[in-house]
Amino acid sequence: MIARHCSLKTSFGTSFLVTCVSVNYTFCMSTTILATKLYKLMLRPGSVLRPRLIERLNAGLSGKLTLMSAPAGFGKTTLVSEWISNSDHASACLTLDENDSDPFRFLTYLIAALETIAPKMGAGIRHKMGSPQPPPIDSVLTPLLNAIASISDDFVLILDDYHLLDSTEIDSALSFLIDNQPPQMHLVIATREDPRLPLARLRAHGQLTEIRAADLRFTADEASEFLNSTMGLNLSSGDVAALERRTEGWIAGLQLAAISMQGQQDNRRFIESFSGNHHFVLDYLMEEVLNRQPSHIQNFLLKTSILERFCGPLCAAILRQDDEDALATIEHIRQANLFLIPLDNERRWYRYHYLFADLLRQRLLRDSTGHSTDDVNELHTQASIWYETYGLEIEAFQHAIAINDIERAKHLIESEGTPLYLRGIVKPIFHWLESLSHHILDTHPSLWVVYASTLMLTGQHTSVEQKLIEAENALQNTQLDDTTQDIVGRIASMRATLAVIQNDVEAMIFHSNDALERLHPENLPIRIASYWTRGYAYQLQGSYRMARNSYYDVLQLSESGENSFYVIAATISLGQLQELDNQLHQASESYQSAITLSGKPSHPIASQAFLGLAPINYQWNYLELAQDYGKKCHELLQQMDNTDTTASYKVFLGYLHLSRRDFTSASDTLDEAEAFVRQNNFMFRLSDIVEAQIRVLIYRDNLTTALQLAEGHNLSISQARIYLAQKNASRALQILDPFIQKAKEAGLQNELLKGLVLQAVVYSVLNQEDNALEVLDESLALATRGGVIRIFVDEGLPMAQLLQIAHSRGLRQDYVTQLISNFSMPNGEPSSASQIIKPASQWIDPLSQREIEVLQLIASGLTNQDIANRLYISLHTAKVHARNIFSKLAVKNRTQAVAKGAKLWAF
Repeated sequence: MIARHCSLKTSFGTSFLVTCVSVNYTFCMSTTILATKLYKLMLRPGSVLRPRLIERLNAGLSGKLTLMSAPAGFGKTTLVSEWISNSDHASACLTLDENDSDPFRFLTYLIAALETIAPKMGAGIRHKMGSPQPPPIDSVLTPLLNAIASISDDFVLILDDYHLLDSTEIDSALSFLIDNQPPQMHLVIATREDPRLPLARLRAHGQLTEIRAADLRFTADEASEFLNSTMGLNLSSGDVAALERRTEGWIAGLQLAAISMQGQQDNRRFIESFSGNHHFVLDYLMEEVLNRQPSHIQNFLLKTSILERFCGPLCAAILRQDDEDALATIEHIRQANLFLIPLDNERRWYRYHYLFADLLRQRLLRDSTGHSTDDVNELHTQASIWYETYGLEIEAFQHAIAINDIERAKHLIESEGTPLYLRGIVKPIFHWLESLSHHILDTHPSLWVVYASTLMLTGQHTSVEQKLIEAENALQNTQLDDTTQDIVGRIASMRATLAVIQNDVEAMIFHSNDALERLHPENLPIRIASYWTRGYAYQLQGSYRMARNSYYDVLQLSESGENSFYVIAATISLGQLQELDNQLHQASESYQSAITLSGKPSHPIASQAFLGLAPINYQWNYLELAQDYGKKCHELLQQMDNTDTTASYKVFLGYLHLSRRDFTSASDTLDEAEAFVRQNNFMFRLSDIVEAQIRVLIYRDNLTTALQLAEGHNLSISQARIYLAQKNASRALQILDPFIQKAKEAGLQNELLKGLVLQAVVYSVLNQEDNALEVLDESLALATRGGVIRIFVDEGLPMAQLLQIAHSRGLRQDYVTQLISNFSMPNGEPSSASQIIKPASQWIDPLSQREIEVLQLIASGLTNQDIANRLYISLHTAKVHARNIFSKLAVKNRTQAVAKGAKLWAF
């Protein structure tokens, strides 16, 4: 029988919790995808076409990477826009910003970009990353590559503004993707500085196409076309050449110069006075452009420059205008070609050219136009409020911290419902808190707790306690009110979670109770977390009733809409307790409910639910369905770092192989499980593995090794089973009696059932038929409510014979009939009700692996001595094996044994 939840160790393993529950976070974190970052780059009307560079780009498609690396204003994005607008290849574009330096935010947007050409290709991967404590980034990359490889057509992936990222993790991840990218994909990176990628290796292997500033500079002909055709200046070839020389083909410089010359009476004098390095030219031209605008346009440009991207309603909100006025001003700026870049096809969202935006912000902060610091702060505040209203929390938070508005930032972090840092926005909060002084944090003690939470979420568990102590110190001089009590409760809840990681049951219970006593009644996310940590502690402790009550508390609070990780964990834990109580139908419902709560596609935490359903369906003898559930568990485990759940899955798989008499696969799978737990220090799972290995050893007649293992790991059921195989049924009974008594006293229905089933077999072997039937009846009473089948079938011939006797005595006939129908007859077909009354001689007691080997050698004509020599065993042992084979097959000689064996196993 598969008894995965037979001991306290088999609930959520600590390693699984460190991966998924290392802090009180909500499960269903949804990342709001800003669609404007994914729009395909559009070629602006009037752009100068550059066939010489397009030809190089097309030639580079045979390699892996095209790198466009040049300073600002050299036309990198425009060139890419021209290329993809005339290309036969599908293209996915991602415009990056500083916030994308978080590896999982980057990968989330990368997948979203790819899904513009291959919808839903990365749904499973994105869902996997949808938690504030996602799995290691390395575990995401292989599934991502597989998903990319599933895109059948050739395509180009474009990463624009890569220089804005500052993450070695992203650099490493992208290097891995480039090294292993499928041939149908070509990567393009546009950046102002060379990325930290293996460029030298790619260059040496001919896999890199490079387009740099020298390539991007306008030639004289291109400069002439731009200045005269696009900008409409009608300059002479001499003036164009002079301006091209002074700007060195720098496209932004030419554009700025062209805008400044519009309306000039003497272009030649302007060109002659136009000199200096790029920084000087930039400052000069920006001032020229800005100063030529009407005052209301200047005011609009300066004030909206605080926005990384903007739309009409957002501008109206910060300027306190009507939407129509803001939209009209944006349209004026667009028509005036004032470095406004559309971000979507509908022209709703825009941004300023980066260089122009930099100058506008500098001018705004100089206070040269009458804008006070308070005015600028008010702009950020209004922007923050607008973003918050429309659910863009990270942008709202960024504007709050831009002016160091502690109260507003704190409000956004600790918003009603689930805190911001529990919805995936961790790193920006963490970095902001790092920048705050000790004094500011002491003034706002709750920020110490948030600081501790972000440390926990970023895997810095050892630093958490010190921040909690700082929070307590900061609270010493504050008034003890509801708010203060809630902060103390949050501290206690975090300590309970730390205790889970440390496997400290007493600390879990103490801090969970302390948290629940202090937390505000409306602080549902943390109250739910505290109920779960308390229930988990009780479950480890063996206090199943109290554990069950705590889990029910979690589910009751979740009715308010808090669908957190802990709700799913509690549902799975309830299923485990129901399994322990042999309530398999209820457990199945709990696991199915947990899978539903985890969403589609399933989150990795659902691996525990699938692993619960696998052995339940095994017990119902739905072996194919059990295998399917096991496979789903395994697929989800691939999305996580190593957890002890992997070992439990392999144990299940080992039993499944045993049920099909595939002893080699069972042995190999269990050996893999043992190596896994030893390598990852999951030794608390070893006894489960050993129990299954012993079953294999018994089938192979290696009883000495089996008994050593069983005694070494104190496995009572296994010891009894071995003694039974050794024909020592009395000793088996001596072991089972105290085991069954302890199971009854502890109320462990699952363990009790295992013991009773085996005890019934032992009594039957001892020819104590009445005792056997009495114990069988007790086991049937326990098994009926769970619909358990396989625990009886796995006992083989002795149980089949006992069930036939029970049927003849009228003992629970409906259930007994069902059980017998699930046994296999000698021909491998399931028995039917009409076969129940056939004599026991119709049933074949399974041969051990060694006995099958001996029978095959007998069939090949070897004598007993030949067999002994071949198998390196004594002659006596060979004869014992032969006698056992004759007995099990109910034959009298070698010829009959070979004939029957050939019929049964076709060897």
